[in-house]
Amino acid sequence: MRKMKLVSILLLSFMLMLTACSGGSSNKENNAAPKESAVTEPAPTEEPAAEAPDLGGRVIKVSAWWDLKPAGTTASEKARLAKIAEVEKKYNVKFEFVNVPFEEYLPKFTATVLAGEPFADIVQLEYKAALPAILKGQLLPLSDFTTSASNINNEANLIMKSPAIAGGEYAFDDPFTGGSGMHYNRDLFKKLGLPDLQELYKSGQWNWDKFMEIAKLATKDTDNDGKIDVYGYSGWPTDLFRSFTAANGGFIVDEKAGTQGFTDPKTIEAAEFVNRMYNVENVVKVKTGNKTDWQETNTFKDGDVAMFMAAAWNLGGLTFDMGLVPIPNGPQGSPEVTYANNAQSAKFIPKGVKDPQLVYQVYEETFDIPNTQEFPSQEWLESIYNHEEDIFIMRDHINGTGQILLDDAYPDFPIYKFVEDIIVNNQSVTATAEKYKPEAEASIAKLGK
Repeated sequence: MRKMKLVSILLLSFMLMLTACSGGSSNKENNAAPKESAVTEPAPTEEPAAEAPDLGGRVIKVSAWWDLKPAGTTASEKARLAKIAEVEKKYNVKFEFVNVPFEEYLPKFTATVLAGEPFADIVQLEYKAALPAILKGQLLPLSDFTTSASNINNEANLIMKSPAIAGGEYAFDDPFTGGSGMHYNRDLFKKLGLPDLQELYKSGQWNWDKFMEIAKLATKDTDNDGKIDVYGYSGWPTDLFRSFTAANGGFIVDEKAGTQGFTDPKTIEAAEFVNRMYNVENVVKVKTGNKTDWQETNTFKDGDVAMFMAAAWNLGGLTFDMGLVPIPNGPQGSPEVTYANNAQSAKFIPKGVKDPQLVYQVYEETFDIPNTQEFPSQEWLESIYNHEEDIFIMRDHINGTGQILLDDAYPDFPIYKFVEDIIVNNQSVTATAEKYKPEAEASIAKLGK
């Protein structure tokens, strides 16, 4: 304590002495510029924002086989239309949304890219069409037109990377929630006294055995005229086979390994289950008379089918209430994969597009709008489904569980022959798999050349 007191006295004396020494200095000296060693650095100033490049009225074309221009009917669509107008003014550009019929789309893409003049700067392509284009060098990788500052390489809340293809990243799209599931006719289920599928799913009972049980219970003659008038299922068997294979942990084509999956035991198990539906239990309604007719995808609309798989675009104008659950997992499957995504599509930038980095930058910026949805595609899903539970099933249990399937990308891949032999000709699944194995392998090898 005494020591601290002595230090304090000495410190005070030193300060008084300094004050006395400085008292005789003139104001001129005090106000003079400080010595160089005492100069303080000025506070850093912010760099002025770089001016947006003037693109000279360039038209940026964005194409799909439907109209990609926001309709302006929802809050987010209105906000994006306003943002597009703002971006057009900022960069002196004009966006044109090009709608090309599906059957004309790929020929137009191929012809214009080969000519070095792509018909659009940004194109929507199905992955099965994109794979051959990538292998031919007709599509640019993301690294060619995005930068470290691009939103897609950071938060990715405006534009996100779509799944990798051909061993690299090429595709992009705005964030999306969706997928393929098993729909069911709620009205028919109530009429027949069938258990609700969502309750079965929540209780962990939704599997292949339960699916077949429900399908058999729903297939009956309800008016006692001796004819079946209500069925357990309807649809296109090729899609059924694809998704049940994925839901059983199997595969039809492994793009990365370059191998066929017909002879894989999990795939064979799925094919045998589908064959049982058609040719043993007879729970499938075939309206056209041809079991493999693609038009069977519309049969469920008659309202006399309990369960069906359908694309979202084909669900409008139904006369009955519907529900949704994931496609049931098979004995070898897992909830991580519930369906085969044979229709995966996304946006790409073709080779030959001028200044692709600027094109992408401007396009990405049109999505920088206030968030009006709780999750991506909320407004779209609410326009399709009447029950909140169905939307939650899609968001939480189906979205992100698709197995990207590219069998249609390979020239003359024999999946349709395989399904025809099993479903129509009722051939042995194992023998049919061995029959088409060489053809499948040759198809895969052909694309790689």
